[in-house]
This record gives sequence, C-alpha cells and structure tokens, in this order.
Amino acid sequence: MTVTLLDVPGLPEIPIYRQVSVATGSRLIHVAGQVAWDGGDFATQVEQAYLNVGTALAAAGATFADVVKLTAHVVDWKPALMPELLDGIARASARLGVTIAAPASLFGIVALDVPEHLVEVEAVAVLD
Repeated sequence: MTVTLLDVPGLPEIPIYRQVSVATGSRLIHVAGQVAWDGGDFATQVEQAYLNVGTALAAAGATFADVVKLTAHVVDWKPALMPELLDGIARASARLGVTIAAPASLFGIVALDVPEHLVEVEAVAVLD
C-alpha cells in the first residue's frame, strides 16, 4: 500500500478521518471538485460527490485507499449540518464498500458554480 493513515499522539482523534497520511509512490492524482449534478438534499449531494470522486479515482486506476487528502467545500456551512454530512459520507462509503478516512478539510463557502450545488469534494491520491 502506498498510503499509511496515522492517528498522531497529542492531536485529537477524529473518528471519520486521520490527521496525517504518509504516501510513497510515483503517480500523483488530483481529482477536481465533484458535485451532484442531479441535485437533491444536502446529504444526497454529499453522497453523490463522494461517489463521483470514487468514479474519477477508478478512471485513474486508484481507490479511496490511495487518497492522501480530501477537501470539501460546503455552501453556508454550519455545525448543525454535520449529521447530514456524516450520513452522506456513510452512504457513499457503504455503496463503494470502503472506509473513507483520509485526512480531510472542510471549508464553509458562500457559493459554488451554480445555486443548486451545496457541496463540492476534491481529492489527492498517490499510486506506486
């Protein structure tokens, strides 16, 4: 495996991701921000965005096991949305048959490319 995810002593343990990833390999894959083009509620859009990331990774010969960094951009983010975010990620994980645990950042933003898009997810992966 080219990616090792670490829980670091002295940093908070976050159940849905690890604080650090260590990657070795010769191919770096950047997946552009993915959205749900079919709309839906926030959790459904989160699920579809992660499924789209999975599709993009597969096209490059990678999986979520190769991901070293995820970034989510959420329109009008507020902590009250966390249960829906986690639900969407859990549903995508179940459909993909994987555990999505790479280091992740979440940014609350004003808007995305079209008003219907509520979330966009991008990824970086490393392959041997």
